[in-house]
Amino acid sequence: MTRLPQPSHHRPADHSAAPGHQHAQAGGWGAVLLRALGSGSVASIASTVLVSARSRQRAGSVPAGTNAASQWVWGRPARHADEWSLRHTLLGYAIHHASSLMWAAGYEAWGRKRPADPPLLRGAGMAALAYVVDYHVVPRRLSPGFENRIGGAGVAAAYASFALGMALCDLVAARGHRSGTPRAQHRAELVQPGRNAQQQRRQQRGQP
Repeated sequence: MTRLPQPSHHRPADHSAAPGHQHAQAGGWGAVLLRALGSGSVASIASTVLVSARSRQRAGSVPAGTNAASQWVWGRPARHADEWSLRHTLLGYAIHHASSLMWAAGYEAWGRKRPADPPLLRGAGMAALAYVVDYHVVPRRLSPGFENRIGGAGVAAAYASFALGMALCDLVAARGHRSGTPRAQHRAELVQPGRNAQQQRRQQRGQP
């Protein structure tokens, strides 16, 4: 006796887990610090590019804004250094990069604690906190020092680019995840009817 085909109860695996949920399961604090190396480096580069472009417009010197951060070591004269140099440019960038990694660690820790919060929200929150600490908490010598070289609008743009830089890796990963899921589901939809048809023909022939 021919059996009627039974509806399949198998569902394709759900690959649409939220990127934030995957982020939360991606390891402990060692993984957080490892991710901070990436997000902090991107934030450091993005903000440095913005500061350099603004420095060229306002001060006529590309490295002027970066040089200013070397005031941590050299004091007030560093805010007026215009030339490329190991003494000011390299040291200034090293200080900025180290600071970026520190704030990125906070960004990644936030994502581990609250994975549902959007990357841009976390990036903006950490950038705002960095601004408050830089200009209202620590001594002026420990601030970025570039405010006189790039202007108030430049400072706002620098922290905005810093926020976007921290969030960029997560935004790209989330976009890739969303674009990949429909393709996987579409392939499953194409394959599943063919398998059901084969099972139906076998059942009609009395084959297991």
